[in-house]
Amino acid sequence: MTITAEKTVRELALEIPNATRVFEKLGIDYCCGGGKSLEEACTAAHLSTDHVLDALAGAAQPTVQAQHDWPSELLADLVDHITQTHHKYTREEIARLQPLLDKVCSVHGKNHAELLGIRETFRGLSQELTMHMMKEEMMLFPYIVRMEEAVLQKEPVLPPPFGSVQNPVRMMMGEHDSAGEALRSMREASHGYAAPDDGCFSYRTLYQALGAFEADLHQHIHLENNILFPRAVEMEESH
Repeated sequence: MTITAEKTVRELALEIPNATRVFEKLGIDYCCGGGKSLEEACTAAHLSTDHVLDALAGAAQPTVQAQHDWPSELLADLVDHITQTHHKYTREEIARLQPLLDKVCSVHGKNHAELLGIRETFRGLSQELTMHMMKEEMMLFPYIVRMEEAVLQKEPVLPPPFGSVQNPVRMMMGEHDSAGEALRSMREASHGYAAPDDGCFSYRTLYQALGAFEADLHQHIHLENNILFPRAVEMEESH
């Protein structure tokens, strides 16, 4: 495996098991912005390309922890992982963070007006994600699983109700872009989720949780945009 600055962020995220952790730490967009070359991404993030290449080389070293090889595992298993891990986490955190935001806004909103904007952005993001995940779980994901079952059993693939799998995939990726914009907006408004000196424990807990929510959603979108969706489209085209 050769790690070069000419490769796209998406290619490196797929080739190097721990690359997404490096990108997350350095603030490189690997989910919605995965089509950029590493060099372009480093320039956009004001990072030294050599420094990032060194970090990726370290991440490429084998670790004891077993890694899922999602690019080659069953799509049904990947769908189950996304649903049971990321969708579950997103729903639980939305339910936890909305009242926490209300609490922090009621105490600190007067002195920190940015909190009110963050709450409004998170509210909109929560509504979008709730509908988004429902559409995936009720329509797109079941079709992908059925399509894979037919292919594995060498049976005819039934035509999807939405014309082509590319149609909902395009819609889901557009909604991912919207979610990415909301995440960037909240990160900027919170100055990188750095709680102010007068921030109480709840304030700091909120920012820590929003940072974790962002990191999980980045990984969630990466698995769909860069692995699940391209593989589903390729499977449909080849059958």
